[in-house]
Amino acid sequence: MATVFGLDFPSTKDDVTAQKNEYIEKLDGLQATGINTVVVQVRPKADALYKSNINPWSDVLTGTQGKDPGYDPLAFMIEEAHKRGMSFHAWLNPYRVTTSGTDLNALSENHPARLHPNWLISYNNALYYNPALQAVKKHIVETVQEIVNSYDVDAIHFDDYFYPANYPLPLGEGQDGVIANNRRQHINEMLRQVSEAIKNLEKEVLFGISPTGIWKNNTSDPAGSATSGNQSYYTVCADTKTWIKNEWIDYVVPQIYWETGHKAADYETLVQWWAEQVKGTDVVLYIGHGVYKETVAHEIDLQLKINQKYQEVQGSFYYGLGNLLDNKAGCKDKIALSTKTTNPIEPTSRALPSVKIGNTTAGVLNIRSGSGLQYAVVTKVARGTQVTVLNSQPGWYNVMLPDGKVGWASADYVRVVN
Repeated sequence: MATVFGLDFPSTKDDVTAQKNEYIEKLDGLQATGINTVVVQVRPKADALYKSNINPWSDVLTGTQGKDPGYDPLAFMIEEAHKRGMSFHAWLNPYRVTTSGTDLNALSENHPARLHPNWLISYNNALYYNPALQAVKKHIVETVQEIVNSYDVDAIHFDDYFYPANYPLPLGEGQDGVIANNRRQHINEMLRQVSEAIKNLEKEVLFGISPTGIWKNNTSDPAGSATSGNQSYYTVCADTKTWIKNEWIDYVVPQIYWETGHKAADYETLVQWWAEQVKGTDVVLYIGHGVYKETVAHEIDLQLKINQKYQEVQGSFYYGLGNLLDNKAGCKDKIALSTKTTNPIEPTSRALPSVKIGNTTAGVLNIRSGSGLQYAVVTKVARGTQVTVLNSQPGWYNVMLPDGKVGWASADYVRVVN
């Protein structure tokens, strides 16, 4: 759910009731389609769709950056998602300050970019925080810490924007030279710091990134994919392979926004390549589908069947939301049909062996599709919920909920009573 320019939300400004109703309508539409996670852009331009002591209120809410919208959108959106048993991922763009324009006076008076103009770089008539500065890294870490501390988010999500695309190198410097490598290292260091900050505060909050679908082409590096498209390693200094290898992220969602048979970037070629990258790691692979494209929306059922061939693929993300809800090329109907047949939690009526009974002790406990934090949250239960323990793995219980659904819960938050 993109909020920059009000792309997916909100379509009205300065109207609390209209914004709440719009969000609920969209969420209900997603739930009816079988979607179990919503990813909402809460920091589109170094600002906030939440109460922050660090970043100003986003102008998408009222039309004026820094103006209080009269409610806390993030708190409201999380509550509504959790009511429906859906996970909520807070999507942040770490560096972008403006989409167009370089006039600092156009920013709200309390905007960090206006207070610290030395943090900025300018390119193509837009402003960005300079990834090379430790002060910028610290600011991004503190922004994430504020959200994790203040809100019951299930994940922090970064998109595919890091250095401005094709930000020029100094004369004489190559794309594998010292300066380019330093830029990639600055991004790496920011991500490492963010990852550590999240886990130090709340180990159950996931950290995920959705890079563009091509890391490198194999013509640039034999380790790359058999493609010939835009390479994020070079264009935005995103070394996703390093993030996966070091397990700084819990999940990766490559934006494979092409159709099968695409000359430059065949869909299955890229799915297979990314599946290889996560093998032997604890990083979960989801696939990003570009249903805003007619060709992709039309064949989404085929793409989902391809995903099922690779055990590393644990699910799908869809962009954009409006195209999905509008059923572009029948994509909503096809996705709904797929979720009915692949839902990881289903009611069970099987006879049970001798089992144990337990009570949950966390205020809100995540029930996951597998025995690890890397698995998707498929529902939540309140403190004191009685569960039936069916099985166990180190640190995890396979539990049946009162409504007959089955999933995995952290053993730290289940007190076995018999």
